This record gives sequence, C-alpha cells and structure tokens, in this order.
Amino acid sequence: MNSFKKFFFVLLLVVLPSFVYPQNPCIIPDPVKFELKAGSFEINENTVISANCEEAFNDAVIFKKYIKDLYGLNLRLENSRRRSNCIYIEYVVRADIPEGSYELNVNQFGVEISGMTYYHGLQSLKQMILKAKGTLIVPNLYILDYPRYSYRGMHLDVCRHFFPKDFVKRYIDFLAMYKMNYFHWHLTDDQAWRIEIKKYPKLTEIGAWRKGVLTGRYKDVSRATDTVNYGGYFTQDDVREIVKYAEERHITVIPEIEMPGHSLAALTGYPEYSCTGGPFEVAREWGVFDDIFCPKEETFKFLEDVLSEVAELFPGRYIHIGGDEAPKDRWKNCKHCQELIKKEGLKDEHELQSYFIKRIEKFLNSKGKAIIGWDEILDGGLAPNATVMSWRGTEGGIEAAKQNHNVIMTPGEYCYFDHYQSDPRNEPIAIGGYTTLEKVYSFEPTPKELTEEQQKYILGAQANVWTEYIIEPMNVEYMVFPRICALSEVLWTPAGKKNNTDFKDRLKSHFKLLDLLKINYSKAVYDLSVKYSQPIDKKGIGIEVNAPFSNSEIYYTTDGSEPDLKSIKYSGIFSVLNSCTIKTAYFENGNKQGNTFVQEFNINLATGQNITLVTQPRKRYSVGGAFSLVDGITGRLPWSGRDWLGFLGDDLNATIELKQAEEISKVVVDVLNSEQNWIYLPKEIEVFVSTDGIKFESVKKVEWNYINKYERSVELTFDKVKTKYVKVIARNFGKIPAGNPGEGTDAWLFVDEISIE
Repeated sequence: MNSFKKFFFVLLLVVLPSFVYPQNPCIIPDPVKFELKAGSFEINENTVISANCEEAFNDAVIFKKYIKDLYGLNLRLENSRRRSNCIYIEYVVRADIPEGSYELNVNQFGVEISGMTYYHGLQSLKQMILKAKGTLIVPNLYILDYPRYSYRGMHLDVCRHFFPKDFVKRYIDFLAMYKMNYFHWHLTDDQAWRIEIKKYPKLTEIGAWRKGVLTGRYKDVSRATDTVNYGGYFTQDDVREIVKYAEERHITVIPEIEMPGHSLAALTGYPEYSCTGGPFEVAREWGVFDDIFCPKEETFKFLEDVLSEVAELFPGRYIHIGGDEAPKDRWKNCKHCQELIKKEGLKDEHELQSYFIKRIEKFLNSKGKAIIGWDEILDGGLAPNATVMSWRGTEGGIEAAKQNHNVIMTPGEYCYFDHYQSDPRNEPIAIGGYTTLEKVYSFEPTPKELTEEQQKYILGAQANVWTEYIIEPMNVEYMVFPRICALSEVLWTPAGKKNNTDFKDRLKSHFKLLDLLKINYSKAVYDLSVKYSQPIDKKGIGIEVNAPFSNSEIYYTTDGSEPDLKSIKYSGIFSVLNSCTIKTAYFENGNKQGNTFVQEFNINLATGQNITLVTQPRKRYSVGGAFSLVDGITGRLPWSGRDWLGFLGDDLNATIELKQAEEISKVVVDVLNSEQNWIYLPKEIEVFVSTDGIKFESVKKVEWNYINKYERSVELTFDKVKTKYVKVIARNFGKIPAGNPGEGTDAWLFVDEISIE
C-alpha cells in the first residue's frame, strides 16, 4: 500500500476529472476490512491492466475479457508496470498481512490489487464497477480481506439432468465471483454415467442414456415416465477443458464417482460387477435402488481402472467416492459377500461397506489422492484418511471431527439448494424441503459441540444442487441465486461481522449486476415474513406481517382479492376471526415487489388455543413449533417441511386447551403419507377428552388399516361430549418394513393441523 501511495504522490498536483460514486458499493461476501473514501476512479479506454508475473497476467486476461464482454470496453494489457490510470495486479507474499489475504486500494489515479490471493481482489473489483453516465467508475477505498474457511464449495449433479460444457463453465464463473474454491462435480449415479472412461466404453455408450424420464413428481402415488431417449456425457477432452477453465479461476474440481451404491447406470453396461448378474436398466426414476457393486476382486479391478483414468484427468487432491444410500439386501443374499464377511472377520454388511471403502481409499492414496465420502462412510468404521461430507444434518460431521477426521459440512436443512426457497405455490417444482435465503445465511458450519481442537477439523462447507427437477441451465441459476450469495458470506466473512439486514441491503443493489450478467435469479428476498400468534382474547388467529426492507408499505385483503394501494394498509398485528383467504403484498414507491402472500384459514374451536406437546418434533421439521398445529392453516402439498411437524420414531402427543368448555363431536388430524421419503401414516390415532386437564377419557380411536392412504385429513367422529381439554395421540408407524426405502430404520410421522368441531 505504501509503495502505491508513494508512486502516485507526484501525481497529486495533476488536475484530473473527479467522479462521484453515486451509491455505497456492495461486495458479496462482505470483506474483513472495508474503508470507503471520498472520490472515485474512472475506467476508460486509456486505462491499462498490468501484472507483475505470468500467473497474475493470466488473471488480467480473464478480467480484460469480462470488462469487454459486459461493458464493451477493450482495455490494454501490460507486464509489470505501475503507472497512472492503471489497474495493477501484484502477486506478493507479505508478512504484515494474514496468509491467504489480499489488499485492494483505489484512488482517483488507479487501482492496486496485491497479495497471495489477488484474484479474489479482482472479484471484489468486478462487483464494485458501476456504469454511470456512459463511463465506468469505482469508489476510492481500501480493503484487507481473507477467508474464514479453507473449503468453500458448490456441487452440481449432472446425472439426473445433463448440462452442457458451456454451462458448466458458466457455473464455475459463478463460483469464482463469490470466492468459492471447490467445484464438486457429481458425475455418476443410478440415472447416468457422465464421464468417458476409455477402458470401459459401455459406461457412456449405455450408461449415459436412459429410455425415458420421470414425468411429474417422485412423491406422487402413481408415477410415470416418458419414452424419450435422454442423456449425454463429457469426453475426456471436455473434462480436461473444464478442469483447466476452473484452474484458471483458482477453483479445484472434485469429481464424484459413486460407490458402492447409486451404481445402476454402471451396472447396466457391466452387469458382471453386481451380485445378481442383471440384466439392468439405467434408472428412469429417482430414489434409492437395491442393486449395487458387489465387493469381488473383479469389481475392485474395474473400479481401480476407472479411478486411474479419473485420477489422471483431475489434478486436485480429492476424489469423492460417494458411499451414501447403499442398500444391503443384495449383499445379505449374496454367497460371495457372506463368505467375504466371514473371511475378513467382519461383523455385518455395514462393516463390509467399510471394508469396501477402505480398499478404495488405499488404492487412491497410492495414486496421491485423498477420498471424500458422504457421512454414511462412518458406518462400520471410517477409512483412515477419509474426509467426511456431512449431509444428514451435522451429526456425522461432529462424529468425524471427534475422530480427528477432516469434515466438510453440507447439512440438507441449510445447504440443499434443490429445496424450495419460497412458497411452493409461487415456485417451480422442487424435490421438497424449505431452505430460504435467511436460513442459508443463518448457517454456522462449526458446531458448538466440538472442542477448540476438534473445530480445526471443520474445513468449511458447500451447497448441493441435485437436479431431479432442475431441467435447464436457467433452472439451475434460479435455484442457486441468490442463495449462493448467502453461503459465500457464511464461508468467507468473519462470523461476528455477519448481519442479515446489511446483507439483504447489499444484495438488493447486487441484483443490478446479476441483471447485467443475465442471471436468472429468485426474487424471494422480497417475500413478506408472516407470523401467527394467539390473540389476547383467544379468538381466531393473530397475524403479524414484516417486510424485508424498511422503505416499504404493506397492503392486504380478507376477501381473496389481489391487494393494491387501495386495499387495507397494514399497521400492526390483526386478527382473523372467521375462515377466509388473506392476501398481502409489499410495495416500494408505489410499485409491488415480490409475490403476493396468500393464505387460507380454517377457523375452528382449536384455532389459536393453547397447545402442549409431550415430545418435540425434530429440529429440521419444526417450523412454527406446536402452535403450527392450531394456526388454522392446512399443511401444503407438495410438502416442503414448511408447515409440517416431523417426528422421527416418536409419537405425536398433543393436548389442546379450549378457551372454555365446548360440546364437540369431531377431531380432524392432518397426516402425511410419503413412503418413498420414509414418511408413514400413524399406526393409530386416538382422541381423549378431559374437563380438568388431568383425567382423560378416550372417545375415539382409528387404526392404520382404516386410514385412507390417499387422504391426508383423518376424521375422528364420536358422540357429542362437553370438554375443555382435547388430547390427540398419533402413534408412530415404527420401523420401516423390508423392501421399502429406509427399511429397518425409524419411520417419520408428519403432522400438521388439528381441527376441533
């Protein structure tokens, strides 16, 4: 910084045009240290880009192309020269700033970016460039910046749906823009094998294509596939080109070659590596399939050959080997597998999977590679040098860190960008879940349960983009943006500096750049936040509406009509006393922003009353808590986890206290049936009543066999009885039966509204 100031000191007497930057700059992720100064620097046709070494010069070439493509300005390039009207890039190792940091200085005479990670400084510079009155300007400022975590990643599944090489490059550009440094490329699965392997051509000749694609939702009771031959794959030349492209943007590509499960596409071409010998077909549907790689010597030779070619194509340290969702039925019934278990002194099929993973790890270690696996690789014993990617919550990551293994956090509730990010009624079809921008921003990758020493094993985190319902590149963009912005700040910005309000304000300005880049992003950030509460007089339901930004007005209707500036203006919490449809919308400067919030209310005796639960739902499915069972709102379908309470292996035991003793004759309980997602109807539902809340009497019970699987509302009618307390017990189905997804594990019980009449 000092050399930069000294160099331009002699120019201070030169009279140059002065430009005023018309707004506060917004950088995502937020830098560690940011000092905004008066004045600005103009980038014009005479501006030169200069660099002090070959690598920095290569980055300057990419920056030059960005400016030309986006703004039409063709800047000149030079080697290792500082001068006025210059953007100077300098790779330098300095002891006076933290390792891995960069500095960015801007004054009216030029820009200097220096440090070991100067290329991250270039990303910050890109975000601050503003086109105003026909010229490009950057505010005068000083930035010192470095990342919080060493691993900052994004994943892309190209198996469920295929995306061309040019889009994969564009996706890598997105990662670079937000200072991500790892691209996790999911290349093989049941639905496709997408990478050319020279020694085994049938992997792509057969495995890259499927004879149809699922139409509609996987969760539908009746599912159908079309008959269109669908597929595609990346040649080894394609892979080299993409890997080089990523390297030029300082991003490491991690390939994922799934094993032992999610291998149906490979087995379709090479059935001899299965337990049964096939025949097989590349999967047309989503989900988990029974046929997996058989751990025999021929299979290991096949996989070693495959991984040898993969290792040559990807120079990075890591290869992801999957390890998740591998059903053990085939192994249980396979003579070879059972003999291998006895021969190796293994306890069961879980230890057989551990044996499988350890053999693969040993081979890859011999190639100078390290493995990453989903957290199921913990089952049966963790491979010695494996890094665990924790997706089933954070528990697997915590356990791995306690065993002194490196961890990458990617829990579904925060990091699955295939989930809905807004009201599903306003969103393209998604697999389920509900992961808002705010939810992503609230993520803390380092669990408090770990000691300070154990926390060192948390390398960072990544978001996963599974593509069952993401068909086109523009759909990928919509699901990724702007959630990638929130995740980048989680992984880069110091935890104590994060501020959701400030982030959303910067994001709002940042949208102008996304528009310029023609990125198809979600505007769910403009959605209203609506909370429900018990009114003071215990009548109906209280509604509180909050806008995402302060310079706004909210209008609503109660008759189902579309709100406008002539509708009721929101001024504070209001009550809904009768069944109706509420619509509310957010306006800025008289213009509506975002989607209209729509909610139907079914007001009944239970609505807004006190409710207690004996057992709390799982945190992941507990939005709204117990009160969501009596808020007058029917859980939405397709379910998204937004309205439903989820109990894993536990019963629902809820007691509702009515405002006063009432005569009742019917209780309606909303429950969910989605066995493909391990969600089962309760084995029975029972209703109890009480006048004192202590002594309860059963008035109705209905068993599982009599619950209509295709109706979510279970009605329990009985003779009229006067009561003040109503207890509802929905008993969990128990263990999932054999032959079903998740067999042998606890079933989920999903419950929403409880109505009393």
